[in-house]
Amino acid sequence: MRLLLLLFTTLLTTAALAQAPFAEQLAKHRETYKKDLLVSAGGPLKAQEDLAYIQFYAPDSTYQVTATVQLTPKAEPFEMPTYNGQTRPHVSYAILSFVLNGKPQTLTLYRNLNVIRMPEYRDYLFLPFKDATSGMETYGGGRYIDFRTGDIQNGHLTIDFNKAYNPYCAYQEGYPCPIPPTQNLLSVPVTAGEKNYGKAH
Repeated sequence: MRLLLLLFTTLLTTAALAQAPFAEQLAKHRETYKKDLLVSAGGPLKAQEDLAYIQFYAPDSTYQVTATVQLTPKAEPFEMPTYNGQTRPHVSYAILSFVLNGKPQTLTLYRNLNVIRMPEYRDYLFLPFKDATSGMETYGGGRYIDFRTGDIQNGHLTIDFNKAYNPYCAYQEGYPCPIPPTQNLLSVPVTAGEKNYGKAH
């Protein structure tokens, strides 16, 4: 019994040590994210105190998954609706297949055809999604994750849902935030990444 307890304690300690660098890196990522949100021209937050209302789930490496990437080079461009009634031209870039919470899932990865015209964003990829937490613990309009084409290696892509972030519309109405397409609705709750903004509009 004592040996089993020792083994269990060792496993917990090892897991905690493995989580530490992950949590530290994520904390730095989130601090940078909040600072960028505040200084972005035309952004929804104007005061330092607004940052206190940005909330995240605790870091959880189980929400960092490896997806198989199936490119969609023949996909037709389309107009993706946004929450202010406008549209934005997008095209499917790839289908991502992975397992989350023990269940197979797929999401479509997109390119914003306006954004990629800018040299600094020519390799930008966009993953909008909703899940079972949307409209409850997280913003009802869904969340986003950003990638670069170089993040795809040997037909695989690491998706870190801990980096899922809210569109501007979660903080203030009137922005042209893309609405996640119906095929990007996950059947499981994603209790990782950014939560609902804690301050009323």
